[in-house]
Amino acid sequence: MNNERLTAFARQSGTILATLAGLLILTFCIGRLMPVDPVRAIVGEEADQATYEMVAERIGANLPLYQQFFRYVNDLLHGDFGVSIRTGQPVINDILHVMPATIELATFAIIVGAGLGVPLGILAAVRRNRPVDHIIRFLTLVGHSMPIFWTGMIGLIIFYAALDLVGGGGRISDYYIGLVPETTGFLLIDSVLAGDWEVFRDAINHLLLPASILGYSSMAYITRMTRSFMLDQLNQEYITTARVKGLSKGRTIWHHAFANIRVQLVTIVALAYGSLLEGAVLIETVFSWPGFGQYITNNMLIGDMNAVMTCVLLVGVIFIALNLLSDALYKIFDPRTR
Repeated sequence: MNNERLTAFARQSGTILATLAGLLILTFCIGRLMPVDPVRAIVGEEADQATYEMVAERIGANLPLYQQFFRYVNDLLHGDFGVSIRTGQPVINDILHVMPATIELATFAIIVGAGLGVPLGILAAVRRNRPVDHIIRFLTLVGHSMPIFWTGMIGLIIFYAALDLVGGGGRISDYYIGLVPETTGFLLIDSVLAGDWEVFRDAINHLLLPASILGYSSMAYITRMTRSFMLDQLNQEYITTARVKGLSKGRTIWHHAFANIRVQLVTIVALAYGSLLEGAVLIETVFSWPGFGQYITNNMLIGDMNAVMTCVLLVGVIFIALNLLSDALYKIFDPRTR
């Protein structure tokens, strides 16, 4: 048993290392093969040749590609992710500053998406081919089909401009900016720690619409997958056997069918959360949300490759971490995988 565990651990470690190595090569290629001159992005178009060559030597842009790659990996291993051209700050500091806003947005969105998507998917499967199933499937189709930036703009026009039910762009109203000390970077937590409930309510008011729109898109995916998983289980013989033996319909659905799809749902929800963290670019742009998505977009527009490469690398690491978390949760929900 110990040998099997060691073998499984070694195999998983090897897979992670290979994935990280591939990710490093990918991010390096993105930075070097894109039609952006990193030296010219630093010195500007008007710099003379001597300045250009001096900066190229300083950042290693005049070295062969393989030497540039090893230098890039060495810098990463020492925690040096470079300096952002746009802000003049270390890239890692910029990311630590903007990431809490995206985590807040994605977390509330996945609560909406999973909180509604799982029960709706189960309901649609149980009521297959009935009116409620058709309604749910239509709603999920709409959620998949509508471009999220369009949904965001329509939401702002209706719920903010016309009805004034939610806040507008940004994380908070302008007159509340700076009133709460930035202790954790998470505005909701910081406002609670400061005891400023007015700022907390305003932050929730601004978070509600973008998180709901992101959550609706995520809900559409989770609902469809949940319905598919449940239909597969409900067609199994053990479900028929349980019903014949007199087990109630509710107990059969929740204690047997649903219990057998929990492991699959863990993966779906984890991947959906990762997609929200890295895929909120459009919604952050529409709502002027100062998060990770807007940060990478702004830096891509000016060719800030240090920031772009680090962001791409971080996205890959997030997905690796979420897959590891899913594996750990597998063992909790399904002891057979231990």
